[in-house]
Amino acid sequence: MNKIVSLFLIILFISCMTTEKKDNAQDEKTENIEHEHHKASKHSANDFMHQSSTEELIKRFESSERNEYQKPDEVIAFLGDLSDKTIIDIGAGSGYFTVKLAQTAKKVIAADVNQEFLDHIQKRVEDNGLTNIELRKIPYDNPSVKDAEADVIFVVNTYHHIENRVDYFAKAKNGLAENGELVIIDFVKKEVPVGPPLGHKIAKENVIEELKKAGYNSFDVNVEVLPYQYIISAK
Repeated sequence: MNKIVSLFLIILFISCMTTEKKDNAQDEKTENIEHEHHKASKHSANDFMHQSSTEELIKRFESSERNEYQKPDEVIAFLGDLSDKTIIDIGAGSGYFTVKLAQTAKKVIAADVNQEFLDHIQKRVEDNGLTNIELRKIPYDNPSVKDAEADVIFVVNTYHHIENRVDYFAKAKNGLAENGELVIIDFVKKEVPVGPPLGHKIAKENVIEELKKAGYNSFDVNVEVLPYQYIISAK
């Protein structure tokens, strides 16, 4: 009987040790995940992006690799007929979309916080003889739109860079003409080959919730056009 009891106690001890190891491993895994999210949240998306120089960012934004996943022709086709429309490209960056949109839109306003980016776009405007692009330097906390000046406010890979987004896009709403729309393209919140760290990404459900608070009430969500990004159209 004593041998049976001893054997039972040994089995119970081994079982407890195994469970404890599994729990410790799970706790360590959870801590690692939380640590990565903490590192991402500790430094803003702007801090992360500007670890690279403007020149390096321009090369990245204009790369052939970006063309493969960004599918600019498909995106512009998705926007529909732009021939009589004014578009504000917020976070225009290198002018990747600005210059392409100018080929079909009535007018494009390239808005960015970085003067170096705007200088680069200005050179592209001059080199290509474009006459329907306006450059606008804006602060980080305000889209600086004029009342009802745009048919489309276009925000690509920039939403996650903006702080106080509810206030920001409430202001942006004032810049929309009647029947105008806000179009946001950003990266899905999961591990994909491109885009910012996971902790900087914003799920499409959270985008919609924030835009509702900013005063938008009609939404169309598309996850078919682009492989790693969603497109949210809001009115």
